[in-house]
Amino acid sequence: MKLVYFAWMKEKAGISEETVNPPATVTDLGQLVDWLKERGEPYTGMFQNMAAIRAAINYEYVKIDAAVGPDDEVAFFPPVTGG
Repeated sequence: MKLVYFAWMKEKAGISEETVNPPATVTDLGQLVDWLKERGEPYTGMFQNMAAIRAAINYEYVKIDAAVGPDDEVAFFPPVTGG
C-alpha cells in the first residue's frame, strides 16, 4: 500500500510518500490510521485530530470507513481552501 502525504503532514512525516504493509486485519481507512498511530511518532502526532485531515483512496475522496486494500494508494492532506 502506498501512502502519500501533503502540506504540513509531509513536513511532519519528513517524507512525501512511503510503502507500508499493514496486517490483513486492516480493511478500512480508520483501521489504517489506528495502525499507523500504533507505530508511534510521527504518526501519533499527525493523526491525533482526524477532523483536520482529509483522505483519498486511488484519487477519490473518502470517509473514514472506506475500504482499503494492499494495492491502494492512500493520500492524506489537510482541508483545502480556495481564494
